[in-house]
Amino acid sequence: MPKKYDYSGWSKEDLVKRVNELEKRKKYGLVWDEEREPEKVVLECKKELPVLKEVKEKEIKNDPDKPTHILIEGDNYHALSVLNYTHENSVDVIYIDPPYNTGARDWKYNNNYVDDNDMYRHSKWLSMMKNRLLVTKKLLTKTGVLICTIDKYEQPRLQLLLEEIFIGYEIVCITIVHNPAGTQGKNFSYTNEYAFFVFPVNGTYINKTTRESALVSAFRDWGTISLRTQAKTCFYPIIVKNMKIIGFGDVCEDQYHPESSNFQQKDGTTFVFPIDKDGIEKKWVFSRNSVEKIKDELFCKKTNNEITIFRRKNEASYRTVWDDKKFYANIYGSKLLNIIIDKTFPFPKSLYAVMECVKAAIHDKNNSVILDYFAGSGTTGHAVLELNKEDSGNRRFILCTNNENNIASEVCLPRITKVIKGYENKDGKEILGLGGNLKYYQTDFVPAKTTDINKEKLTKQSVEMICLRENTFETVMEDGSIKIFQNKEKYTAILFDQLAIPKLKEIIKDYDKPIQVYIFSLGDDTFADEFADMKEKVTVKSIPAAILRVYRRIFK
Repeated sequence: MPKKYDYSGWSKEDLVKRVNELEKRKKYGLVWDEEREPEKVVLECKKELPVLKEVKEKEIKNDPDKPTHILIEGDNYHALSVLNYTHENSVDVIYIDPPYNTGARDWKYNNNYVDDNDMYRHSKWLSMMKNRLLVTKKLLTKTGVLICTIDKYEQPRLQLLLEEIFIGYEIVCITIVHNPAGTQGKNFSYTNEYAFFVFPVNGTYINKTTRESALVSAFRDWGTISLRTQAKTCFYPIIVKNMKIIGFGDVCEDQYHPESSNFQQKDGTTFVFPIDKDGIEKKWVFSRNSVEKIKDELFCKKTNNEITIFRRKNEASYRTVWDDKKFYANIYGSKLLNIIIDKTFPFPKSLYAVMECVKAAIHDKNNSVILDYFAGSGTTGHAVLELNKEDSGNRRFILCTNNENNIASEVCLPRITKVIKGYENKDGKEILGLGGNLKYYQTDFVPAKTTDINKEKLTKQSVEMICLRENTFETVMEDGSIKIFQNKEKYTAILFDQLAIPKLKEIIKDYDKPIQVYIFSLGDDTFADEFADMKEKVTVKSIPAAILRVYRRIFK
């Protein structure tokens, strides 16, 4: 219920201020009770700041040449807060499958299950999602894509929430048929769920998909807008030799009119023009400045001693309805999970549905980071490992899940471990592992009050966060106030005592890779002058000031 105010004792100035506040309220979109019962995990961060604590016994060191993936156990709001320091503007794809709010007591708000009788059921769900989506936005790269799956219970409200938060983004809702048998409602049988794709406007951010069968069509345009005069840059010769396309000529001058579609050259090549059998000058489907991009899709045919150009399209844009057996959640979700870990888990996604979503949104197979902060049974991590297997990619995943009902320890971690290392299925068949490495963290906390003692505590517990930020997990040395880590490309040095700077410089003077140096400071000193003689390979940053700045922005 909305708050009721007694305005009888208010001053004129206060009344004017109140009117102005009411005028500023949104006139369209979602309005819900956010203040009645704020989310406790959000309020907790006013008193304690989240950090990470590594659980070494759950680490997987499988292959130094494979990427290191991350699994964070804890509330996803706390994990997202940490990731805002470690991965700001660094995540390429975020795939989430939040609780669907069916009313069947399948999720908690402030430690209490939300059921169908809760009159604030939708408000609580929206508050929970808004808190996380606001923090999510800062993680995406400039070309990053958010994918959020949902069903009929919150689909319309989720769209409005996404439109409110992701201003300047395109939002497309995909229908995925995941249960062909259907779930019987009072009037309809529900066979589908939805996936929102959220990405920047005015650009190409979604990949093409492979057609089941290639589409072959004439490259010479036809129809009502196919004349040469309607697109002058689309009239040029395609150069053919021995029935192979070897190049493209320049756009023809207006006054040049070839006598026929095929023009033989002295060097044995043939210039093919878009001229039809009646001698009418047409145009190619692509202009001269863009045809090179699809050269491999073009081929020649000879009919009645005349060479004609065709295009074979193996790719197509994704459609907005996905209906394929591989997306069925029972076969490739529940049953597949049961084969791997012999555990039941409510409604896991089809492995192939998640793979297709990520495949549609990802562009770089070698350096992409994929995040899922409603990780559940770990399907997204499994999907990334399968995609890496398909094309020898080095994508990295970050999974975040709580351990309610032992989801992290008995479902997500065992599944990822078996997929990485390999396992024996129920029939006794050995399933080869997909490889990779895993670091396992739990969320922890330090006091939020800004004191020198608390700053020192935060710095000492930020080692895991810094290593995650730099993706440097191999320990080089730990010597008192100095810790050094590395990967193939760089070193990360963490210094807890400024007085040890000369000692650190002596240690790293012969290092042959770039070095990120983090130095503890009660203020915000950069210490750049101390490393001026090493500036070509050393970058210096102070801690914990940078972490505190991120947290002040989130927890304001």
